[in-house]
Amino acid sequence: MPPSRPPPPALLLSLWLLPSLALAAAAAAPVKPEYTVVSGQPPAVGLPRGILQLAARAALHFLNFRAGSPSALRVLAAVQEGRAWVDPQEGCEVDLVFSTEHYSPEQEGEERLGKCSARVFFKNEKPRPAVNVTCTRLFEKSKRQEKDYLLYKQMKQLKTPLDVVSIPDNQGHIDPSLRPLWDLALLGSSYVMWEKTSQFLQYYLIQLSSVKQLKTDDDSIDFDFTVLLHEFSTQEIIPCRIHMVWYPGKPLKVNYHCQELQNPEEASGTAEASALEPAEFSTF
Repeated sequence: MPPSRPPPPALLLSLWLLPSLALAAAAAAPVKPEYTVVSGQPPAVGLPRGILQLAARAALHFLNFRAGSPSALRVLAAVQEGRAWVDPQEGCEVDLVFSTEHYSPEQEGEERLGKCSARVFFKNEKPRPAVNVTCTRLFEKSKRQEKDYLLYKQMKQLKTPLDVVSIPDNQGHIDPSLRPLWDLALLGSSYVMWEKTSQFLQYYLIQLSSVKQLKTDDDSIDFDFTVLLHEFSTQEIIPCRIHMVWYPGKPLKVNYHCQELQNPEEASGTAEASALEPAEFSTF
């Protein structure tokens, strides 16, 4: 067998350069920094303080709105773990696991804690984060539907549509007869708070300052109400007028307008956002 010929010098040079070029390309490619966030420790560079709690609350606002049930409202119990990725050109993505509990006190013996996993994406400082969240079921769907229908029936049987001011009152008390109205206001406000949440802004409902139930010709319940939202970082109190149409088991319909001291052009509910299409959620 004749001896094999050595590769030509040009080929040897190409083979030698390939690994170097690959390494150079990898070094030049943009890298999205990854941070493991630990509660109680200072945030990593590029992350706002409390990013896990902020992301968890944004996911819950979205989940509450999409569930469309005043009987299924959830609040944050604790964040178990989370990780964040920061891309200076795109924004911040957060993966996290957290526990929730029912907003309204449950009867003794009912399970109150549930567990959620979520991915929340904040597009730089834009509002309306993209949310994908999955939660364990807190109680049976049939029980939730039964409670929603009882509330719906109670509202429909009113001879005079409600016209109420200030829930809770100036002493922070909510009359038990008005608690369903507060829950419905929180349900509608969840949509507003999700849409307005950004990487650095988070909102809390502090008062229902007025509510009026409108007469309707169909089976739905129609409300006009004004809420006061507290923005945590700026400490601003923002009035928002909300129009909500609710019927048990059907998607919630919400329109709103908020009066803000800054960026009033973004207060109509149609501002550019992180999530341009409805995000996803599921419960099981």
